[in-house]
Amino acid sequence: MTDIVAIDGPAGSGKSSVAKAIAQELGFLHVDTGAIYRSLAFAALRAGISLEDPGAVAQLAASLTQINPSPEIRTEKIGDAASKISRYPEVRANLLDLQRRFGLQSKTGAVLEGRDIGTVVFPEARYKFFLTASPEQRAKRRLLELQQRGEPANYEDVLKDLKERDERDQNRSIAPLIPAKDAVLIDTSDHSLEQVTQKIKDLITY
Repeated sequence: MTDIVAIDGPAGSGKSSVAKAIAQELGFLHVDTGAIYRSLAFAALRAGISLEDPGAVAQLAASLTQINPSPEIRTEKIGDAASKISRYPEVRANLLDLQRRFGLQSKTGAVLEGRDIGTVVFPEARYKFFLTASPEQRAKRRLLELQQRGEPANYEDVLKDLKERDERDQNRSIAPLIPAKDAVLIDTSDHSLEQVTQKIKDLITY
């Protein structure tokens, strides 16, 4: 079976940057499962499908086959929409096999990042990590990311949005944002990308 490294955590915890770095170091495929939900949210909005209609969104999810490469899926609007539709059990069920297929398509291995990789998507993953950081630190990182992309934003709004997403993700009825029991917890608040990447590399042996 393909070796899987699961990296979970809330928005702004650094999981995307760390997952990319670890995948590059190991020569593994990098899979951003959050981008799958963002792609679905983007497609739903573009098709005029209400985000409050779980059945319609789930039906669209069943037909999704790839991640939208457009930078438009990285906007705050799409991120918020993705968080909303991810709370629907039928949507998550229809995307589960797709996430697993993405993870298993590499003959070497894959690093998957998301919110339920270690608990639901690949509970049997050989290595599991859960990254976290204070809401304030995560909001600062997210604000910088948005500013670098030229997207208008301010700290207060970003922090408010992030806390609302945390609330939805942590309290949804299916696949809530929680660490796997055997995951290594890493607080990235006061650590650089390089430091977190190195810490994870030191724990992975191949």
